[in-house]
Amino acid sequence: MTKRDVIETVLQGHHPPYVPWNIGLTQEAREILQRHYGTANLEDALQNHFLRLGSDIGFFKSLGNDQFKDVFGVIWDRTIDKDIGNVANNVLPKPSLEDYTFPDPLDPRFFEDISQRISQYGDRFRIFQIGFSLYERAWAMRGWDQLMLDFYENPGFVDTLLNRIADYNIAQINEALKYDIDAIYFGDDWGMQRGLQMGPPMWHRFIYPVLKRMYGVVRQAGKYVFIHSCGDVDELFEDLIDAGVNCFNPFQPEVMDVTALIPQYRGRLAFHGGLSTQRTLPHGSVEDVRTETMLLLKLGATGGYIFAPAHDVEGDVSLDNMLAFITILQNQSGFVNN
Repeated sequence: MTKRDVIETVLQGHHPPYVPWNIGLTQEAREILQRHYGTANLEDALQNHFLRLGSDIGFFKSLGNDQFKDVFGVIWDRTIDKDIGNVANNVLPKPSLEDYTFPDPLDPRFFEDISQRISQYGDRFRIFQIGFSLYERAWAMRGWDQLMLDFYENPGFVDTLLNRIADYNIAQINEALKYDIDAIYFGDDWGMQRGLQMGPPMWHRFIYPVLKRMYGVVRQAGKYVFIHSCGDVDELFEDLIDAGVNCFNPFQPEVMDVTALIPQYRGRLAFHGGLSTQRTLPHGSVEDVRTETMLLLKLGATGGYIFAPAHDVEGDVSLDNMLAFITILQNQSGFVNN
């Protein structure tokens, strides 16, 4: 079986030959592993099972001094966070889109290398990524505090903004579907350590209908829907399944009972993530990492699970702790490093 076949088996809730994986890395963690393996290209070293396509959030322009502008015109200050950053401007100072022009969803920079990457890594499961796919894009444009007020004070504007963002995403999805891809990956953080940022009523009122519209386009095309939402959001799983979600990430053990959820949802919802990036990886011993890794592999052995750290590995994780789980993954019975 190819890596693509193994992921397909997991998503269908069937018994895979081994538990597949896909490891994400922050810039600092990536540099640690690049030095260890002696190469800038970690694809062959890690043997990930996803082929991530597209440009996620749309960071194309560096302004210098750790400032980056995304395609929506939002400027991100990476003085502290080197991977995404903190919003440094406000492209929607008023609750109106009258003076704002949306970017071109078909900007060729999102699609220019898809064919070449599929040709190079054709054995992998092909995922086109749309980062900041709805709520996060809205607050990045409007400001988080102001968007929260808009839920109450300007609900019509919120509906318009979210649906215009969805229109942009759907245009991009339709273009991506012209390629031989397997899934669309939507990134959109709704959770905190305890519960939803906006609360369940607001999520169901504003977010859910738009998600159903976007996810429906993907499912109608016969492709899979992957989503990423940090935090305590497991109360939404039934809604997300109804909306068409096939795989949920990051599956944080600090806020979810991962041992109960994998068997509970097997065949209906797969999970990607699960290895603690808040506790075990940065603060645990090598043996702690091995123990948690083996537990997750045991839980996922009969399907419904794709191994990964619960979020991109941070730079505060030691090389030994990274290699502890990587080695176990690649030594699984039935996996051939090819």
